[in-house]
Amino acid sequence: MILRPALAAIALVLAAGSARAEILSRSDRFAGTTVDYKVLLPPGYAASKTYPVVLVFTGGGQALAAAESTLKVDWQGEAEKRGYIVISPAAPDGQLFFEDGDKVFPAFLDMIRKSWKVQGKIHIAGHSNGGLSAFHIAAKYPAYFSTVTGYPGLYQDNPEAEYPAGLKAMCLYMHAGELDPEWQGAMAREAQEMSANGFRIKMTVEPGQTHRLKAPEIGLSKRLFDEIESCK
Repeated sequence: MILRPALAAIALVLAAGSARAEILSRSDRFAGTTVDYKVLLPPGYAASKTYPVVLVFTGGGQALAAAESTLKVDWQGEAEKRGYIVISPAAPDGQLFFEDGDKVFPAFLDMIRKSWKVQGKIHIAGHSNGGLSAFHIAAKYPAYFSTVTGYPGLYQDNPEAEYPAGLKAMCLYMHAGELDPEWQGAMAREAQEMSANGFRIKMTVEPGQTHRLKAPEIGLSKRLFDEIESCK
């Protein structure tokens, strides 16, 4: 009889621990280039099951520490609740993903689909340079993706040309800070143009926010997932 409360307490501790996601550190070569990346696996992850997957790019120089911070701050809490895998890579050799770092694709995407049972298509997202990367990679390899999110971020590869037709099959989301006029203005113009040309795009201006949106503080993390899941 004395053992039962103790065993129950241990079981509660173990259950609490299992409710947290696991973050793996990985390093592989793609197109002859080494990419370091973080992988968040949901609580109770089972290799036999399918999971929705988000590929998220960090901003700035897209270093590994920043990639992990973006994953943890912006995505982990909701990913744990909803059962998502989230993958966040660092720019290979410091080459940004919307520039020469894009050479690791589509091999990196094929690795994702081979390593994990992806439910449907991949969701791609990022903030600042990561948002530019998300739109850039989605436009180059549209068959892999169902949603694109820039918070902030936009498609800027060739503003003089027509927007890539491949993006029309996806749901496109933009979030810009009210106090970030340069990015907000560019994104608003692009969203208006794309919408007029039949793209499914939604832009939200976040009140009181500067360039780096404080996702947990303004409830953005939940809304990013809500938008992803609303795409039909």
